[in-house]
Amino acid sequence: MLLLEKLAEAKLKQALDSGELDNLPGQGKPMVLDDDSAIPPELRAAYRVLKNSGYLPAELVLRKEIKQVEELLLIADTHDQKKKLVLKLSLLKAKLK
Repeated sequence: MLLLEKLAEAKLKQALDSGELDNLPGQGKPMVLDDDSAIPPELRAAYRVLKNSGYLPAELVLRKEIKQVEELLLIADTHDQKKKLVLKLSLLKAKLK
């Protein structure tokens, strides 16, 4: 890997010297990184690959669905709609636990 690292460093230095990396979006601003402190260090790379490929773990899918049902509950018109949404919400929360 040492050779690969040296090649990468040389390419980066060449790009910097020629100005190819000037005026990039976000230049001079801190990078916005996802907070992955709750994920064990040995799993972070795998989680990032899954996230970048559009895959969500089952827990996050459930949390997203719970949030949607809660939002629907706020705008529900009839008592019957609210009753169905409350039931669905309680089932989703039970499934999450």
